[in-house]
Amino acid sequence: MEMGWLLWGTAVLLLLHVLMQLSPTVNFALRIGFYCVLCLLASALAAVACLLVNGGRTVKNMRIIKAVVKTFKYFFGLRFEVKGLENFKVEGPAVILSNHQSVLDMMGLMEVLPDNCVQVGKKELMYMGSVGLIMYLGGVIFINRKSTSSAKMVMSEVAKTMVAENVKVWVYPEGTRNCTGDLLPFKKGAFHLAVQAQVPVIPVVYSSFTSFYNPKTKLFTSGKIKVEVLPPIETKGLTSDDVTDLSDRCFSTMRETLFRLSGHPGEAKDSS
Repeated sequence: MEMGWLLWGTAVLLLLHVLMQLSPTVNFALRIGFYCVLCLLASALAAVACLLVNGGRTVKNMRIIKAVVKTFKYFFGLRFEVKGLENFKVEGPAVILSNHQSVLDMMGLMEVLPDNCVQVGKKELMYMGSVGLIMYLGGVIFINRKSTSSAKMVMSEVAKTMVAENVKVWVYPEGTRNCTGDLLPFKKGAFHLAVQAQVPVIPVVYSSFTSFYNPKTKLFTSGKIKVEVLPPIETKGLTSDDVTDLSDRCFSTMRETLFRLSGHPGEAKDSS
C-alpha cells in the first residue's frame, strides 16, 4: 500500500516537472502557488516565535521575520547583489523609499531591512491570515488608502512615533505594484512625512524583475536582483512648499538608478 502511494507521488511529481518545463503558465502558477503557501506557513511559524520571544507587537520582531524570509530566495533561485548598506547608518529616524514591483518584494525588503525599521502598508493586508498577523506583530503601520483624511492622520502620527521611538519607516512611494521596468509617479505622503519630522530620506532601488518575473507573460524563473541604497537626502529646514521638489528629485535619482541597475542606462534620458 505504502509502495503504491510512493509510486503515485513520484509519478505526480514527475508529471508536474514535465508540465513546468513545457508550459510557462503551469510553471508560473505552481511557483506562485508555492510562494503563497510558503508565506502562509512561514508567517504562522514566525508568529509563534515572535510571541514567545517578544510577547506581542514590536519592531523587534522584524529580526525574526527577516531571518525567516531571507531563506525564501534559495527556494526560487534568486540572488541579491547589494551595495550601499552603509547609507542606512544615519543618526536617528529616517524615511526609506523604494520601488514596488511585485509580491516578491518582501524577499528584497528583508534582504536589506535595517534594524528598528517598520513598513507602511495598505490596511487590507491585515486580513491576509497569518501573513497579516505577522505584519501586525512586526509593527507594520496600516493605512486606509481609500480615505485621504485617514491616511493623513496616520502619517501625522507616524511622524511623531518616528521621532519619539527613534525608528525608520519604509514606504513605497508609487503606492502600488508596478512590474513594468519603470517607475510610476510618486505619491507625496512619504515626502510630507519626512519634511514634517525633519528626517532624511534614504532611497533604495531594486533592479527590474522583468528578466525573470512577469505576470503578463507568465514568466517566473531564477534570476539576480541588484539592490542599491543611495545616500541620504536631508530635509532639515524644508517646509511643505518644498515637498514637490523633494519628490521630483527622488523620483529622478531613483529612476536613473533603476535603469542603470537593470542594464538600460540610456532609457532615463530618452523617456524624460
